[in-house]
Amino acid sequence: MSAVRPRVRVVHLNGPAFRALAAGDLATANKVSPVSLTTYFVDSGSRRTWQRRSEQALRDPASAGWVTGVIWDVPKQLAVGMAGFHAAPDSSGMVEIGYAVDPALRRRGYARAALECLLQRAAWEPGVRMVRVSISPDNLASSRLASQYGFVQIGEQWDDEDGLEIIYEVAA
Repeated sequence: MSAVRPRVRVVHLNGPAFRALAAGDLATANKVSPVSLTTYFVDSGSRRTWQRRSEQALRDPASAGWVTGVIWDVPKQLAVGMAGFHAAPDSSGMVEIGYAVDPALRRRGYARAALECLLQRAAWEPGVRMVRVSISPDNLASSRLASQYGFVQIGEQWDDEDGLEIIYEVAA
């Protein structure tokens, strides 16, 4: 990891961008996205995420301001990954976060910077009381990162797409 933490923000997308990314249409996505995207955003793993977000945005257009967006390296003007909440806060005030960094850009502090952005937003939102993250048991880097921010293991779950996940939570 670099000594200087990257300066990032999470740039939210809209329904047309979600649909283009879900279809693997990078050219159209770049026409409607507020930031320039790379091929990472239309690989097979990313496309599944955009399909889910596209369906969410169709059902609830306001959700686009909460769900997965682009981790944007501000000084470099570079899209480095995806981060956001799975949805707006639920009735108990819980939000679940997710983040992924382009494999070519990992080990540079981007996941940490994105996690900090998400936790800061959760702290500022009056309806958020708890933040959750679900991590594969073999993703030791993400587990270590979450523990550094006070997340504690509260259980596990089976995800039909991702398999076994360990559930961690921290108060907002």
